[in-house]
Amino acid sequence: MLGLLLLAPACLHRQATLFVGTYSDGFYALDFESGEVIAKAAMPNPSFLALHGSKVYAVSEMPDSTASVYAWHYGGNGFTCLGSQPTGLPQGGEDPCYVATDGRLLSVANYSGGTLALYPLQEGGGIGPLDSLIVSGTGGPDLSRQDKPHVHCTVFTPDGKHLLFSEFSADAIGSLDITGRISNYRIAARLPADFGPRHLLFDAPGTHLYVIGELSGDVAVFDYRDGSLTLRQVVKADQVNARGAADIHLSPDGKYLYASLRLLNDGIAIFSVAADGTLTSRGYQHTGPHPRNFCITKDLAIVACRDSDQIEIYRRDPATGLLQDTGRRIHLPKPVFVALQP
Repeated sequence: MLGLLLLAPACLHRQATLFVGTYSDGFYALDFESGEVIAKAAMPNPSFLALHGSKVYAVSEMPDSTASVYAWHYGGNGFTCLGSQPTGLPQGGEDPCYVATDGRLLSVANYSGGTLALYPLQEGGGIGPLDSLIVSGTGGPDLSRQDKPHVHCTVFTPDGKHLLFSEFSADAIGSLDITGRISNYRIAARLPADFGPRHLLFDAPGTHLYVIGELSGDVAVFDYRDGSLTLRQVVKADQVNARGAADIHLSPDGKYLYASLRLLNDGIAIFSVAADGTLTSRGYQHTGPHPRNFCITKDLAIVACRDSDQIEIYRRDPATGLLQDTGRRIHLPKPVFVALQP
């Protein structure tokens, strides 16, 4: 059952659309001011979305042969399906959990399958047949969670030359050359043992890469230049060893970084960002249970709390980076992705 609870005045984001992915039977476009559903795209477990103009690419995070990635057109009041492709089965496409695009290629991280799948995009935004399937590695010390390959995130480098992906079980960052024919898979960087890299994030200039470790609860800071990564800093985000770090985002001005943490002491760690990209802890905001994903705007943090079936809205102070709960809640089943589009 859908509903909206307003405990505080709506923040000033008129005519903005909130896209919400779920562990349910579809994803949504909402009018952010009112919280009302504009449209729903029906598909199983659309846990992560990539927005590209009027196109929405959504993974169907399923543990079997139905695991797929879908292309949709959003016309302002409804979704039209442009088709789908399987995510690599039987070679290892189970549980696709992340999707990204540079407008030419589409990349999908298959968590349980332990692979990175790459597809060409067709004219009109449809997805072409699978082009490449890269199998990740192992080697991490956690024999219960790093015993087989897992891939959790992919990101295109800002210079357009490479595709990076998190090799969760190998405590590494993989890299592909995408300047021509996809080739030259290599390990771009090693992370400390038991790190469990999950999400990757570039800053706006494209000179620093941030990596959150699901297992360690740390954030690693890399310098990036011409395809090379140099580790600059590792800083602690999870202070209680919950081993459930999830998502990271920068503020639009690049001055603050936020990291969501789950399983214990659920909330968001807040860091200031220095000119050299390094981080300093500035605070912590408790949230509802299981803040798997969130987004940051100039004056808001919007948090998808999976286990309460709620999206929580926080006011963000651009000067200090700190968050304050507005009390506003949007109710949807198992929300696990949010993105606000003006």
